[in-house]
Amino acid sequence: MQKEQETEIESDIGPSKTKRKKDMHALQEIGEQLVELDAKKLAEFDLPEILIDAITLARPMQKHGARRRQMQYIGRLMREIDAQPIQQKLDSWHQTSVHQTARLHRLERWRERLLNDEHALTEFAAQYPHADLQRLRLLIRNAHKEKSAEKPPKSFRLLFQELQALVAVD
Repeated sequence: MQKEQETEIESDIGPSKTKRKKDMHALQEIGEQLVELDAKKLAEFDLPEILIDAITLARPMQKHGARRRQMQYIGRLMREIDAQPIQQKLDSWHQTSVHQTARLHRLERWRERLLNDEHALTEFAAQYPHADLQRLRLLIRNAHKEKSAEKPPKSFRLLFQELQALVAVD
């Protein structure tokens, strides 16, 4: 009985001060992510003109106090719009970035293995049967020659580009 009365009172009052502050900080963080975006990506969002102006003003600010106040202002402006679609789009971009980084690390590991392990090419050929092994052998051999002669790593880079073309996006 007493709990029902408490929840009834809370629903009349609204969210607690802690909850409101937490929500405001979340909006401010979204605003900070928007400030870090380039103009092209920022244009993909349907934001009010005043918010775009505030974001544009915040970019060059270096002084901590001024930037903090501008971010608070952006957070205040964010209360007027629905931030959930913005957050979802930012999260999807971040997720894509994480996957792309993982893919590049996987390619880098393959390149290192191909250059340092003589059995790695056989394993790579088994995993990627469409690979041009003759071209890969040539690039590996040239990369070793360039390294021993202390020349620029042209074949080293070409090997990575070849691996990018061969290894499909997962």
